Amino acid sequence: MRQKNRNIQNSKKPLNKKWWFWLLMIMLLPFLCLYGIYILVTKYKKTQQKRWLIGIIPLAFVSLAGFMGYADAITNPSPTQEAKTEISTEVSNDKKETLASEVSISQESVSSSTIESSSSTPQIAENEILTKLIEYTNAKSSGPTKNYYWENGAAKLSGFDNLKSGDHKFEADSKGRSAVARAVLTYSQYKSSKGSRQGEPLDPPHWPTSNPKVGITFSLTGKIYHGYKYNRSHSIADSLLGKDSYTSNYNFTTGTRSQNVGANQNGGMRFAEETVEKYWQSHQNTDKTVNYQTTPIYNENETIPRGSIVDIKSSDNILDVQIVVINSAEGLDVDYNNIAPVTASTTSSEPLVQASSEPVTSIEPTPAEPVVPEPAAPTNDYTTSGQWTIAAPGMVFVHNTSNKYYRQVTIPGNYTYMSQDQANASGAVPGQRANSSARP
Repeated sequence: MRQKNRNIQNSKKPLNKKWWFWLLMIMLLPFLCLYGIYILVTKYKKTQQKRWLIGIIPLAFVSLAGFMGYADAITNPSPTQEAKTEISTEVSNDKKETLASEVSISQESVSSSTIESSSSTPQIAENEILTKLIEYTNAKSSGPTKNYYWENGAAKLSGFDNLKSGDHKFEADSKGRSAVARAVLTYSQYKSSKGSRQGEPLDPPHWPTSNPKVGITFSLTGKIYHGYKYNRSHSIADSLLGKDSYTSNYNFTTGTRSQNVGANQNGGMRFAEETVEKYWQSHQNTDKTVNYQTTPIYNENETIPRGSIVDIKSSDNILDVQIVVINSAEGLDVDYNNIAPVTASTTSSEPLVQASSEPVTSIEPTPAEPVVPEPAAPTNDYTTSGQWTIAAPGMVFVHNTSNKYYRQVTIPGNYTYMSQDQANASGAVPGQRANSSARP
């Protein structure tokens, strides 16, 4: 009995060891059948006995069935594979829906913030802008942005029919005040004026006889400006129009320092100017043009404008904006009724910023205040070397905020150019150390 059990165990061992062999034979059966067909055909050719051909039929059938099974396994996934594919598709769709939801939420958030941003600055009809400017200037306010400007929708241009690329036109109104200034600006004008001023400032009509030094505390930055109260403010800036911006004093108005450059040096008229500069910087050497129109806004007969409307539109419609600039200064009174005599229009030039405008009122002149007057506009006797602007002998650049003076500077727009005697008399002190933008 013990011997019999051993024999049974021995007889099972080969089968257990060779199970993979039989599985391999089943998988290779279609190929084995093909080989069998080959053998039978060879036998027939040698013997010419038709009995060898009879065996071809079952072998061909088995081989064909096997290959069809292979094809079905390859082309049709198993139920498990189908389930995996369905799950993968569902997961992918869920991800897409989640992503779409996140994008939608993001867009809603951006849209919401845009609405909040636009609602913070008023969109005012053209005929109501003066009323708003009077409200802000009477309150000595910096306006809704706290930077002496606000955007007011799309540009509203007029009078460009007879102006071609590179042309400009400065107008006076019936009271002899600076009126609308228009220009079809080009990239080449911007490029040629880049790096240095192209002229000297002109006195605008009704330039005040007294221009005291003041302190303006800006609520936007918390900083205090120390310098002259008024600037000769370009309607179309030097950096955009170049030397042509100095061909008429009707391209200048009397503006406060804050009207000219805002609370942070990037507001007021400077904001409008930078809007176009950034466009040129992103469209270098373009043949596109920018229609630029500045309209000083006066209250009745006042001679100093309450503000300006700047309309800007590029020929490719990328720029299309109206900017309203406020001519006021936080905490300071501005006499918009100044009646200094009107100076004749000249063709000289001036290196300043932008302009603002307002209606004139002829009332009695206010007496000149006993303060240090603004120095006369310097002659164009400074020179440039690379990025540095170098003062002539006996002349200096007085920084508008620190009240320190230097001989060489990189951004002369931030300084007042005057003789060293005038600088010392005004209380300015020499800068002791050189830095990346100024040298003693």
